[in-house]
Amino acid sequence: MISKVYTASTIGLQVNKIEIELDTSPGLPNVIVVGLPDKAIQESKERLRAAIRHSGFEFPDGKITINLAPADVIKTGTAYDLPMAVGILNLLDYIPKIPPKALFLGELALDGQLRPINGVLTIALMASKLGFDKLFVPAQNAQEARLSKNLEIYPINNLEELVKFLNQQIDIAPVSRLEIKSLITTDTLENELEENDLAYVKGQEQAKRALEIAASGGHNTMFIGPPGSGKTLLAKSYATILPQMSDQEILEVTQIYSLAGQLPPEGIVYKRPFRSPHHSASHIALVGGGSKIRPGEISLAHRGILFLDEFPEFDRKTIEALRQPLEDGMVSISRASGTLVFPSRFYLLAAANPTPAGFDPDDKESLQRPQSKKAILSYQSRFSGPIMDRIDLQVDVNRVDHDKLQSQELGKTSREIRMQVQRARDQQLDRFLGTKITCNAEMTLSMIQKYCVLNQECKNLLKNAADKFKLSARAYMRLLKLSRTIADLGNEENIKLEHIAESLQYRGKF
Repeated sequence: MISKVYTASTIGLQVNKIEIELDTSPGLPNVIVVGLPDKAIQESKERLRAAIRHSGFEFPDGKITINLAPADVIKTGTAYDLPMAVGILNLLDYIPKIPPKALFLGELALDGQLRPINGVLTIALMASKLGFDKLFVPAQNAQEARLSKNLEIYPINNLEELVKFLNQQIDIAPVSRLEIKSLITTDTLENELEENDLAYVKGQEQAKRALEIAASGGHNTMFIGPPGSGKTLLAKSYATILPQMSDQEILEVTQIYSLAGQLPPEGIVYKRPFRSPHHSASHIALVGGGSKIRPGEISLAHRGILFLDEFPEFDRKTIEALRQPLEDGMVSISRASGTLVFPSRFYLLAAANPTPAGFDPDDKESLQRPQSKKAILSYQSRFSGPIMDRIDLQVDVNRVDHDKLQSQELGKTSREIRMQVQRARDQQLDRFLGTKITCNAEMTLSMIQKYCVLNQECKNLLKNAADKFKLSARAYMRLLKLSRTIADLGNEENIKLEHIAESLQYRGKF
């Protein structure tokens, strides 16, 4: 007799249907797993034996052969424990019939309890497309699985409970589908002052304006200024003015965090991520990879903020690796076992000092610090042209006057700015309706041609700027995108001269 149970595996964000075939035959007690299993799956035979016995069932004495099909796909992880246990119990008639069109996922503890696994949401979203209508998962994974549609999600606590349910001895109600909008409360949207509210930031009006533009159009930004001028504080405040994530964005981000095993206790990521890796982070930590390929910081920052403080101190190779994700919104990781693609469309926010000692060489205070011209040029050369081309707003953040620091007057609140940002974003969503584009920074060349129409006066200004600053074609196109965003903030249908002029203020600091 052969038993068949279905499960699924994830390779990045790709889902593969796995058919588990089990067969018993006379021989010495042994469990053989074939079909390219990794070490964790090979060790599952001991977990299976203990879990089945501690759940009150007998373990077969003969030889058990378990085949994971398709046999040419490498299988990794511990999610195969539960389906293999179901197959063994089916062979012994403890489970007379396995439900058709059902997927089983879960890691078994030695006492038969189920432990959570990674990547459940990705599988749940694809299960119905693979022809399944039921999904049995550990109870701790049920919250994220609730985001899927057209699928019955059954939360299971232990193996004994599952067997009783399949034998109709107890009833387990499938969890209800979770509506993402229910996660966003009115209080979250209407707090007057948040913890890192921009109203608390004294001075730095130009930097605040730059953040408003960046948030409205999804543009990359860099702050350049001496230590203590407020660069990090501005970065932390940035998240408070970004628009709410859409349902699709929440699904995308939650999938990545599920794969990485970094889901919050509520099982869903509905606030834009803020990732701030240290400048000593390795290339793999930032981009992703490893022996078992995992998403890196740039993917964990998807649809959120990637803040790179002390930007020039990052390894040159690591910084240059940002080129592809900044341009394409995804990162491709190639290894001998294959190539995986992770989404990486983030808002880059970088911060740097103007010189190695941290202070502007023209400042009187910095004259007391020995800084050779060669050291300054070497420091500034770490900003490569291709990377700086991809940063739309380069902003000087200078020291704030003590009079402003002592003032009790608050500036414009994050909520007020966020409302303006949301209005500009809504215009862009209407403009790009029917496409996958969500903001101006993602516009293609054809869209730039269509939506960034200039009059002759604007063309002349841009031509002169391109000649004077030696702008590349990429920088020129990004200027047009930035001008389109500034026009949207001004609720203007067409780009005007003042929009071009303002966008030019944010170019070429280095």
